[in-house]
Amino acid sequence: MNAQKRHEIFARLRDHNPEPTTELNWTTPFELLTAVLLSAQATDVGVNKATARLFAVANTPQAILDLGIDDLKAHIRTIGLYNTKAENLMKTCRILVEQHGGKVPRSRKALEALPGVGRKTANVILNTAFGEPTIAVDTHIFRVANRTGIAKGKDVVEVEKKLLRHVPREFRQDAHHWLILHGRYTCLARKPRCGSCIIEDLCEYPDKTEL
Repeated sequence: MNAQKRHEIFARLRDHNPEPTTELNWTTPFELLTAVLLSAQATDVGVNKATARLFAVANTPQAILDLGIDDLKAHIRTIGLYNTKAENLMKTCRILVEQHGGKVPRSRKALEALPGVGRKTANVILNTAFGEPTIAVDTHIFRVANRTGIAKGKDVVEVEKKLLRHVPREFRQDAHHWLILHGRYTCLARKPRCGSCIIEDLCEYPDKTEL
């Protein structure tokens, strides 16, 4: 895919959704970090329901520690893998309190040192909470990037590097949100909705559907 095509794709995505953001509910970097930690193998809707209950009683690292592991599990038990996620969140809160003054660090290295935080989660925090032009590649973005031809790669790290290289600078800050929303609602895994896609004529996917 050439640069002109990529520019037009992101220009259309921007025109369609000028101010994209995550569908997770959050008001502070710590709330976002918590929501993202809980979101693995869970829907944003489900996470938002759980965090609404949790954040009403504890929305800081110290407050989570004070809540205790059993009460934390009780607040998030509707989310898949809640036992493991609760353990990771408690460990993360302790590190944040003891090593970062209760604040979420702004460096990738420090973020990835937190239990349960990998490259994708770190990128989400850096981009959405701190405004850095990173691109977190999840299954939706991996599929959309490869399928459309925007950035083809055999794994998420390769796709991330190619996106950072090929996405025009003016779109880089919001590219993550546009691509994930496009994958979530239009470029579906099993049957993409090509007939209603705003970038269908620019997409290089050879097996487009009509509906």
